[in-house]
Amino acid sequence: MEVKRRHTEREIGIPKGVEAEIEGDKIKIIGEKGQVTKRFPKQHIEIRKMKDKLIIKSDSAKKKYKALLGTTTGYINNMIKGVTVGIEYRLKICYSHFPVNLKVQNNTVIIDNFLGEKYPRKANVLDGVEVDIKGQEIFLRGADKENVAQSAANLEQTTKIKDLDPRVFQDGIYIVEKDGKAC
Repeated sequence: MEVKRRHTEREIGIPKGVEAEIEGDKIKIIGEKGQVTKRFPKQHIEIRKMKDKLIIKSDSAKKKYKALLGTTTGYINNMIKGVTVGIEYRLKICYSHFPVNLKVQNNTVIIDNFLGEKYPRKANVLDGVEVDIKGQEIFLRGADKENVAQSAANLEQTTKIKDLDPRVFQDGIYIVEKDGKAC
């Protein structure tokens, strides 16, 4: 007796002004705001390009491969959104006693005078992420959602306070908006 395989597939439309290139297991999306390249595993997932759409197909009907199909679709949608509209995270600088000074040098944000500390703290900003500091707010913008989100997390983790009561010492840099959605 032969087992029937159900193929699961999804389609993603490619908007005008956006190019998609598939090279082996890499997908490159190029648009107005930049380009994003990501590797996708070829196990049980096949990605093909038609005229103005990408077709993502799974050769298995198992639950975990359907989940992988959804994850892949989500990543590609984020890549398309990043190169067309862009991704923006907003962070807020909070302090009570010691004013915090920030400056950007190359791919590093230098945080001076955090909690009155003598030495500056440094947070790494990933490639393709633009840092804009306006008063008590920090704006991170870029085409790659993963790089923007990781850079925001780096800033937040750099100002994490250890060995002090967090109810009293609430100083730090906190993510307040993720790509238009309040946290």
